[in-house]
Amino acid sequence: MRGAWLLLFTGVLLLVGCRADVASPGPDGRWALAVVGDSDSHGYQDSVHFPPSGGLRGGAYHAVSFNWHELVGRLRGEEVDTGVRGIRGTRGRIARVLNAVGIPSRSPRKDDRAYNFAVTGAGCGDLLEGHREVRSLVAMMDADPARWRRGVVVFRIGVKDFGMGSELRALARDPRDPTLVPVIDACIEAIARSVALIHETHPDTRIVLVGIFDNTHWARYFDEGWTGAEHARVATALDRFDSGLDRMAAADPRIAFFDDRAWFHAQFGGEIVDGQAVYHDVSLPGGVRVDNSIGNAPTHATLADGHAGTVWNARWANALLGLVRDTWHLPSTPITDDEIGDLVASSRH
Repeated sequence: MRGAWLLLFTGVLLLVGCRADVASPGPDGRWALAVVGDSDSHGYQDSVHFPPSGGLRGGAYHAVSFNWHELVGRLRGEEVDTGVRGIRGTRGRIARVLNAVGIPSRSPRKDDRAYNFAVTGAGCGDLLEGHREVRSLVAMMDADPARWRRGVVVFRIGVKDFGMGSELRALARDPRDPTLVPVIDACIEAIARSVALIHETHPDTRIVLVGIFDNTHWARYFDEGWTGAEHARVATALDRFDSGLDRMAAADPRIAFFDDRAWFHAQFGGEIVDGQAVYHDVSLPGGVRVDNSIGNAPTHATLADGHAGTVWNARWANALLGLVRDTWHLPSTPITDDEIGDLVASSRH
């Protein structure tokens, strides 16, 4: 009798936690876009993971604070399928039980686009273990393989493993820090294994591997007073990760590399002048200027909690779509500065 109840219980959990993960059909011509990663990609509008009681991301500007994946769905949903937004997934403890008995279960529970598997706080170990982002993604893809023949999966992860304060300070002293080089290599290996797992059953799915961002250029860390030599040593260390991803892309036409650091420098600068990084503003129609500073208003590059703001994410999303369009000829209309300016204008009180 106890076994029967256990089967019934797990069956109910499966229906509740995984039913929404079956991909829904979209208009003809749309291609699917999924993401695995950390808080840089976790939906900012997730009311389950970020309840109002805990302080909404973006504060008073929450309604116009979006991450890049949300913006693709919002601005290019007629061309790119990011999945229907809804509450899906199960709590971590329940998910671990279900996974242990062979029932694929997505975690944590969050309110996000169906194809967004990114989880705040995730590291490279969460791709295949922990939150099992890639395993959950593949289970969803298996339910609708035809959709993913024209699908793209974005990997954007690693900053929690070796790109935060203490790690950056160690790399600023020694780019070959003996405790961090193995961490970087383990991330590359986890990503390689994850890509192989996807291609094992979905060989036509394209993969974008996003390079690591250099948080010495993050406004939250400006008080560290990075010197030109320290910037250079950190860049050398981060090159190890990016080179590993770039080699994967060079060896497989189904894989592309997105150079996140090069993108940032093209947008906001960061050139070292007299030993200090110098930044420039992003200009939008109507005289709006966005600088590399922290604050919830969209005129700041990053939100008060340190995550990229709407303008940063909109321009980043446009660059990603451009890479996909140029590499694999999957159609999407470029996101214009006029559209981004309209988002900023809608935030004015």
